[in-house]
Amino acid sequence: MDSLVYDDKTFDETSYAGTTISGKEFNNCTFKKCDFSNSDFSNNKFIDCTFDGCNLAMMKLAKTTLSAIVFKNCKILGVNFTDCIDFLFSVEFDACILDYSSFMGKKMPKTKFSKSSLKEVSFTQANLSGAVFNDCDLNGTVFNRTDISTANFSTAYNYDIDPEINFVKKAVFSAQGIHGLLSKYQLKIV
Repeated sequence: MDSLVYDDKTFDETSYAGTTISGKEFNNCTFKKCDFSNSDFSNNKFIDCTFDGCNLAMMKLAKTTLSAIVFKNCKILGVNFTDCIDFLFSVEFDACILDYSSFMGKKMPKTKFSKSSLKEVSFTQANLSGAVFNDCDLNGTVFNRTDISTANFSTAYNYDIDPEINFVKKAVFSAQGIHGLLSKYQLKIV
């Protein structure tokens, strides 16, 4: 990567595994089947970009801008999105594995998660108002002082959300998922 700014470029099957890249700007770029595992992409800007079929496991994104970013079919294990710049932070996930990642304290209203695995993800103190969790596995995911008001969990599963420590007003849940809201009471629901 020699340029400082990349516009409308497609990166196909490129490996950045274990590398450090800083000070770059990517506008309307597409990354297809690229390997970013264990890379450090801190201090970069990604705007209106799509990551499709990429491996982003353990990628570092400190002080990185992610604005209008779509992740499709990506492996995003252990990524700390908390370190990303808050201004204009906007992401969407479709058929991704986000296990062990963190969105602690992030403002993410209306974020869409679809057909994704979010096992043991931290949403502590995040704003997920109006977010949609369509057919997502939330096993072990942490919601603690999280705003999930008007969020849709109707097709999500394996969640454990305490309504007493989260903002849940007008959130949508399925009847089958009610146990995920009452588990702390150790009730037997039949």
